Amino acid sequence: MTIESDNRFDDCERAGVYRAITSRRDVRSQFTATRIPEDVLARLLAAAHHAPSVGFMQPWEFIVIRDERIRREVHSNFEQQNRIAAETYEGDRRLLYEHLKLAGILDAPINLCVTCNKSLARGKGLGRQTMPETPIYSTVCAIQNLWLAARAEGVGVGWVSILDVESLRRSLSIPDHIEPVAYLCLGYVSAFAERPDLEARGWEQRARLADLIHFDQYGETDRDQAGHLLTSLSHDPFIPL
Repeated sequence: MTIESDNRFDDCERAGVYRAITSRRDVRSQFTATRIPEDVLARLLAAAHHAPSVGFMQPWEFIVIRDERIRREVHSNFEQQNRIAAETYEGDRRLLYEHLKLAGILDAPINLCVTCNKSLARGKGLGRQTMPETPIYSTVCAIQNLWLAARAEGVGVGWVSILDVESLRRSLSIPDHIEPVAYLCLGYVSAFAERPDLEARGWEQRARLADLIHFDQYGETDRDQAGHLLTSLSHDPFIPL
């Protein structure tokens, strides 16, 4: 049963939102040399800045990185940490890891570091007394906002997490009290993949949503009940099961 609401977007708008969610990809390759216009970059940053934040503290800041020397320094950081990470795998998994492209630092026209100020007075501490991690959570919401807006603009985004944080701090002159949360590669791409790269390459598969739903208490899973809840998705025009 569908309940209409005056606050609901029209079908075209809703389709766009769900398309951005389901077709968003972590892009590491296929970046083109096309420059991102300043107005597009501004919209992406504004989308990030409109994210929810606990206590309305808005703990995020953005370092836009175009300088070739800095990007090469960060790329060297990645290369070193990637070699170390590869050593944690063995056999076929090691071979697969070594053939994955996990960063587009030098390929993307813009790199962006999103930081978090956990000691910020703005927000007056609301919500942080019991959950001090909330500034980081809020910053991740800003990153997701930017990612979805980028997909709508046709801009690819790749999150590079294989970095030594202290080296990154030095490269970007980030003070000790500021936390680097994400290092992102932004650029137009030749195509967005139908499936996430790690799924397509056999690294991991998408978990079944029905297996992740609990009812009333953790551990109270019920596949039949979850399946009934999700039945409508089998023919939903906006989002696939």
